Amino acid sequence: KRGTILLYKIVINNVKNTHEYEELVKIFLKPDEYDVRSEGSGDLVFEGTADKNKTKRQIFKTLASLTGKRPEWGIITGIRPVKLFGDLKRTLGSLEKASLEMKKKYLVSQEKTDLLEEIYSRQREVFGDAKKHSAGIYIGIPFCPSRCLYCAFTSNKADEKEIKKYLTALYREIDAVSEMMEKKGIYAESVYVGGGTPTVLSEKDLSELLGKIREKIYCHKTEEFTVEAGRPDTITPEKIRTIEKNGGTRISINPQSMKDETVKAIGRNHTSAEIREAVKCTEEISKLSINTDIIAGLPGEDVGDFSSTVEEILKLKVDNVTVHSLAVKRKSRLAEEDKEYHYSHGQIVKDMLKKADEILRNAGYSPYYLYRQKHMSGSLENLGYARPSHEGLYNIRIMDEHQMIIALGAGGISKAYDFDSRTLERVPNVNNYKIYIERIDEMIKRKQERLFEEDKGC
Repeated sequence: KRGTILLYKIVINNVKNTHEYEELVKIFLKPDEYDVRSEGSGDLVFEGTADKNKTKRQIFKTLASLTGKRPEWGIITGIRPVKLFGDLKRTLGSLEKASLEMKKKYLVSQEKTDLLEEIYSRQREVFGDAKKHSAGIYIGIPFCPSRCLYCAFTSNKADEKEIKKYLTALYREIDAVSEMMEKKGIYAESVYVGGGTPTVLSEKDLSELLGKIREKIYCHKTEEFTVEAGRPDTITPEKIRTIEKNGGTRISINPQSMKDETVKAIGRNHTSAEIREAVKCTEEISKLSINTDIIAGLPGEDVGDFSSTVEEILKLKVDNVTVHSLAVKRKSRLAEEDKEYHYSHGQIVKDMLKKADEILRNAGYSPYYLYRQKHMSGSLENLGYARPSHEGLYNIRIMDEHQMIIALGAGGISKAYDFDSRTLERVPNVNNYKIYIERIDEMIKRKQERLFEEDKGC
């Protein structure tokens, strides 16, 4: 006992690193309810084997019996279950066998297995495989007007002088990578400008950035060009025109909630009225496909509040709606205030997701991509919905991980993909934008050596 809290001493013998198993334990137990070790005596003892999944199944079944919980994602703790499903389908030869394996080997529920099959099939039908010399390009702008309560991403408040310094370094990386891509015959299938909030840039700076991308990265084979415009208070008609003029096809305007009290409480400086105005303006002056992000499980909201947000979003007739389960990042303000938030709000988030799915499907939207994160309320998922022909290409490719990803800017993680061996190597940039500026030559050299050297597949 620790006070009134039971501490399980969990021992997993014959393993060097218990981290992967602890990620599963965390789904069932709060951090102060257990201690995981690789040797010694304990209340719960498991034998590590060469088959990690076998050990995980033992842990899952034991903890399910002790706690009465049965997490719907089974023993899967990674963020890409659709990728796993696709790999199983390719190995086993059919959707039916892949589904059976998800349930039998990974203990995934029937409902989630059906969802994986639906999403995988839709992705295959809409986009198929990435071509060998294609790449997804991510360009990060790590600045925001304010930091949200739940956020721990690489986003900063900075003055115009700092932003100029950052853009100067970013342009150097874009120029260098453009040359590398041309020499190796790699083209941008999709471009995604994210952050942060890219539209926090001034109209002049945004125009220069997108013009640089248009000149150096965009080409006639580029199928999608997305710009995050998450905060409506950073959007102007001129910025919308600039995005479309430079080849933009898709924009993301993110309310998170349409309840003004919630938006204020999480640290954002806009209102639901500004969301409506930003969407209306975008629709009136451009042909950009519009996505909106909303979050289930925000502090103070119930199922009725969240359902109202979904209904309000549908009135705007946007093309995509991404429904996030709140993930409480360890370094966020919310985690500091309530470290057990994602445990206590699991059921309400599950109810919110179920209601959103019902509303969106009835309105003609279908799920097309899915991913998970650590510390998600209820250990659930994020789910992207779209109208037919409005699926987000970059979203699918980045989660599928069967294509080279070239990430430019602070915090970007590139991925060198070898089509022959089907292996992936992560090539990160530094997170801190000031260090990125100082070490820009190193970031460029790192890409040259680890992404574009001659023996790398692409």
